[in-house]
Amino acid sequence: MIEVLDPVRCTSCNICVRVCPTNVFDAVEGDIPVIARHSDCQTCFQCEAWCPADAIFVSPSRTPEPDGSPLRDGEALAARNLLGLYRDRVGWRRGTTSASENLPSTDDYHVWATPLPEGAPR
Repeated sequence: MIEVLDPVRCTSCNICVRVCPTNVFDAVEGDIPVIARHSDCQTCFQCEAWCPADAIFVSPSRTPEPDGSPLRDGEALAARNLLGLYRDRVGWRRGTTSASENLPSTDDYHVWATPLPEGAPR
């Protein structure tokens, strides 16, 4: 669920407003967008992936983080370089060269290529 829209990094480009499939954001003329419908976030990470300023952090949780959670602290997330983390993982963050850098090495292939046991949910 989206937790942080950093007002310092945000450039008011409104890309997040346009790419959000559930209309979580509202554009604000002359200002940064607002998270208007937080509970409608489906944790799709599209806003974070498309944000060119790495101003957004989406928690992997599908429910809001509790008050006081470090995943709602924009300054702490920025200090740990976690704003725009998903953008980095897909290889879209400035300074990254390839999404393949973030994939498991071939040494780890056996872990993620192991077939699921019979009857396991897919």
